[in-house]
Amino acid sequence: MSATVRVPTILRSYTDDAREVSAEGNTLQELIDDLEANHPGIRARIIDDKGKVRRFINVYVGDEDVRFEKGLDTEITDGSQVSIIPAVAGGC
Repeated sequence: MSATVRVPTILRSYTDDAREVSAEGNTLQELIDDLEANHPGIRARIIDDKGKVRRFINVYVGDEDVRFEKGLDTEITDGSQVSIIPAVAGGC
């Protein structure tokens, strides 16, 4: 399935500064593999050494946080929008 992936500013160096890129896959794992094939190095910024979404990265398929779905096994439907959102912390 083909999806549009929204890329945060901090990861755009991997996508030639593109805000959005297309990727293919039936699951989020397959989609991230396709992203890596077309934009080398991006997977390591999303997935940790244990094969899980990094703690301070949020990934949404549509409006659903994959941590509350099936994680990397979350299904991707044709035309899905995937958002990669780094967590922001700070304040007083």
